[in-house]
Amino acid sequence: MPHSSPPLGRTVLCAKVDETFETSGETLALGANEFADGTRAPWGVTHLSSFRLEGARPTWRYAVPGGILQKSIWMVYGRSTTCLRYLTEQTGGRLRLAVFATYRDYHHETRGSTEWHFDIRPVAAGAEVVAFPGATPWRILGPTGACFTPIGDWWWRFHHRHERARGLDCEEDLLLVGTLEFPLSPGRAAFVVITSEPATPEGSTPELCPAREWKRQLARESELVRRAGAEADPVRAQLVLAADQFLVRRGNAPRGEAGTILAGYPWFSDWGRDTMIALPGLTLSTGRYSEARRILVTYARYLDQGMLPNRFPDGGEAPDYNTVDATLWFFQAVAAYTAASGDETLVAELFPALDEVVAWHLCGTRYGIGVDPGDGLLRAGEKGSQLTWMDAKVGDWVVTPRQGKPVEINALWYNALCHMHAWAERLGLPPRPRASYSASYAELAARARESFNARFWYPQGYLYDVLDTPEGPADSRLRPNQLFAAALPHPILERGRAQTMLATVRRHLLTPVGVRTLAPDDPDYQGWYAGDQWHRDRAYHQGTVWPWLLGGYVDARRRLGASAAELRGLTRELVQHLGQAGVGSISEVFDGTPPHHPGGCPAQAWGVAELLRILSDE
Repeated sequence: MPHSSPPLGRTVLCAKVDETFETSGETLALGANEFADGTRAPWGVTHLSSFRLEGARPTWRYAVPGGILQKSIWMVYGRSTTCLRYLTEQTGGRLRLAVFATYRDYHHETRGSTEWHFDIRPVAAGAEVVAFPGATPWRILGPTGACFTPIGDWWWRFHHRHERARGLDCEEDLLLVGTLEFPLSPGRAAFVVITSEPATPEGSTPELCPAREWKRQLARESELVRRAGAEADPVRAQLVLAADQFLVRRGNAPRGEAGTILAGYPWFSDWGRDTMIALPGLTLSTGRYSEARRILVTYARYLDQGMLPNRFPDGGEAPDYNTVDATLWFFQAVAAYTAASGDETLVAELFPALDEVVAWHLCGTRYGIGVDPGDGLLRAGEKGSQLTWMDAKVGDWVVTPRQGKPVEINALWYNALCHMHAWAERLGLPPRPRASYSASYAELAARARESFNARFWYPQGYLYDVLDTPEGPADSRLRPNQLFAAALPHPILERGRAQTMLATVRRHLLTPVGVRTLAPDDPDYQGWYAGDQWHRDRAYHQGTVWPWLLGGYVDARRRLGASAAELRGLTRELVQHLGQAGVGSISEVFDGTPPHHPGGCPAQAWGVAELLRILSDE
């Protein structure tokens, strides 16, 4: 999946391979396809005896005459290369792979044409495929002696059920570029390489031996688990390997060096908010301190007018700065890194930039973001903008308008000021922003805390979600954003009220897989995350459960004295979810209404990160 500015612009080249195994005079088609007219051909799932994740490697076992055929797949770390490993037990035979190609991004489907002819060139033990002049070439390479037969026929109207359920284009055409055939001997692994790495003149991939890469993959997985101290904990070990998949390089950084965090697979790029929220779990809970530092330094370069980018567009355009919380979560990530690693040099390096961020927020920056001099609280938003994590928007319809003074934004602002006060003291620096404001960090924090506790408390036993909105003085809908008033390292909410608030959240919002985004008795509550994009966006933050929010709930409960056994019990069903949906990972969302079916992105960075952080902090 090559691109000149990773991790953006990911491209699908080889869509799939369908295996056919021949042995003892029998032929078994092991692939599985469904077409728009309802035809299923072949339907090899009938031969599948088991599927599981072995480390980070999906592994299928097929029952074949006289034994078992096992297939494993993995990507070579830091390279645009995928490897397949085939191994037969107690039997041998001949394996034939039907190789299907496309050339598209990960948002769309391919429409074939009789006028679209791929260039298919046989090479030693395989073939090179080019979709059109100027397209990235890729190769499929079998074991020594493998025979490739070019075909070049279009197969029409593959049907994708999940796309249909989501109201998206659900039909795709794929080109059968040819077949790759080779023998399998009992107990002896055979490897197939699919790569877009530059080839040698002989057509091979330089310095790549798949048998050696298999051993490297096993060793790398073991090292990641060892570094995280998770050898004796299979659940944490699985999450450590899941975490690794989100740490990616940005731009022209050296291979294998993470510079950012991909928000989720298969759809998302790297978002500032997601990166900062996910960073502690993905890097600090796994012992990857140098990568955490590199990511924080990388993002600091993009600070502009006191703001971190919300996202980096897929097309490589200028970053979007339409977020109020990404920058405030940046302070939290820096503080978490410093506490976990003991490295004080990063704070010294970033302090001038962080000081400027505070100054911009005091004087005002984009989208109406700025401190209200009347009460010291942070306000944000303009009509039509969505600046917090509850950012769903359908056309001009802002689904969850939060213009004003959102509760979690002010909890984060207070924590940023507290961190700056502590860092300034440790570094022997002036105790006030840019040394030009009359109020110090500590005084700004104290004023924000006083106003917060005076204004945000709702007599029904929880916190207002937003103050000073265009529609009125306060939004009293029961939402989970208030958790961070008690969960962050410097709780802004008074302890007694925090206990009452958490009891309310537990009764109305907490589920076995995360926290609802709206109370079920609210007239706007949507219990099902399903249907086309309009219906899904309508439900996105209106009752849908988000697993990442469980981290904030657990932190708040832990600060108020909950036992480790009690907190561990809160994660039981999320742990079981590792064997469902995106196997080995955590889904983006779940239905708000039981039985809480998973939905959205099947592998989400901050869901994995927060569960890993919870289990690592026990």
